[in-house]
Amino acid sequence: MAAALVERWAGLGSAVATVIFLWSVVQNYVPPTFRLYLTTWATKLAACFNPYLQITISEYGAERFQRSDFFLAVEAYLSDACARRARKLKAELGKDSKNLLVSVDDHEEVTADFSGITIWWYASKRQSKANVISLYPGGDEKRFYRVVFHRQHRDLVVDSYLPFILGEGRAVTVKNRQRRLFTNNASGSWNPYRGKSVWSHVPFEHPATFDTLAMHPDEKEAVIDDLMAFQESKEYYAKVGKAWKRGYLLYGPPGTGKSTMIAAMANFLDYDVYDLELMAVKNNTELRKLFIETTGKSIIVIEDIDCSVDFTGKRRKDKKASSDKDSDNDDKPKLPIEPEKDDATKVTLSGLLNFIDGLWSACGGERIIIFTTNHKEKLDPALIRRGRMDKHIEMSYCRFEGFKVLAKNYLDVIEHELFGEVQRLLEETDMSPADVAENLMPMSKKKKRDPDVCLIGLIEALKQAKEEAAAVKVKEAEEAQAKKAKEIEETEVKKGKEEDKEKDKAPETANGDIKQGDK
Repeated sequence: MAAALVERWAGLGSAVATVIFLWSVVQNYVPPTFRLYLTTWATKLAACFNPYLQITISEYGAERFQRSDFFLAVEAYLSDACARRARKLKAELGKDSKNLLVSVDDHEEVTADFSGITIWWYASKRQSKANVISLYPGGDEKRFYRVVFHRQHRDLVVDSYLPFILGEGRAVTVKNRQRRLFTNNASGSWNPYRGKSVWSHVPFEHPATFDTLAMHPDEKEAVIDDLMAFQESKEYYAKVGKAWKRGYLLYGPPGTGKSTMIAAMANFLDYDVYDLELMAVKNNTELRKLFIETTGKSIIVIEDIDCSVDFTGKRRKDKKASSDKDSDNDDKPKLPIEPEKDDATKVTLSGLLNFIDGLWSACGGERIIIFTTNHKEKLDPALIRRGRMDKHIEMSYCRFEGFKVLAKNYLDVIEHELFGEVQRLLEETDMSPADVAENLMPMSKKKKRDPDVCLIGLIEALKQAKEEAAAVKVKEAEEAQAKKAKEIEETEVKKGKEEDKEKDKAPETANGDIKQGDK
């Protein structure tokens, strides 16, 4: 029986080979139109016996210079969910990725289950037949994924499964991506054809977290709750008709942790950071261009906004008035000065307001805008009102709760007998968290061996700061008293001069009366 089976398969193979040979010979004598007609009917005939459909997802779509977002999402999804079931894998470190990417190799098959049905994925690659070097990425080879499924599940795959793959793939990409710190380039260097983008970036590797931030626990918890509510409120923002963004104003003296707060926010939300330097932006148009080139899941930061740009133009008017006054009162020749720039090369207050909450602010979503300043009172009220800077966070001097966080971070100390003295001094003295941290940092061998030395050094620094603050207050009081005494003296002198003038006028009036009487 086995011999008969082998003989039958041999005969079948011989018949197939004969058909293939005859077809190759007949092709040379069959007109192209008739050959296409036969191929079409052969395909339809095969489809009648094949119940499976297939969808091809190419690496490059209509834009030849950019890989398809759907292809990248499928690649990320298969590497995360299905790669372990494949026998052939490939490993690479993807662009802007912090993790090693292990994905399905070319010409490999994996299966996936979705809502009780089985779906087959094939990673394939097709070489170009033309022996021409292409200038386009991927021009010499075409990579694609092919998904195969039963035709009765067509609606489920197209309407539910593929959108599910797109969402899951994007989530995996975000999880594996290397977060970046961006800064805006000078507008003169923008050239997309030469790879000169409006932003340049480096990996964002700042280690700050809310656990290491020297701040009162209740205040930190309020910020964390606000960030979580924002991140989970995409549908709510759409419902109320607002762009999915939120503004934060961080204000307080230098060294109080404003930049550290930004880094902690970025690490908590897993967002990129765009550090916008306004002095490098020529006008409002460039500002809008910069905003459009930012991505979602990002924090846009403008630090020391009160020192960045003179939005009101008051400074220029004062300078111009002063120069006009000098020119009127002084005829001496002046040295040449730098000509003032045209107003068109300046970012205006209205341009910045449109940047924050104008029509352009709705381009994209899930963005946080942060302003920092040491002097909140100097900012225009229109710039920091609610709706633009939704939450104002005061970064104040270090108090005892913040000190305990620093002591745990730097010294691994939770309780200590010197904490009482430190607490008393912190309540009486204004010292920034940066200064407290510097005194706690065990940089010398002696400090590394003994945390007591660090705490004693901090106590001495606090006492010295307290004495200096008291001396400053005494000096200010003396200056105020001297100023007041000087004002009183100037008032008395002025009053005396007025009295002398009155006395000088009195005799003249009397003499005038006598002469008039004689007449």
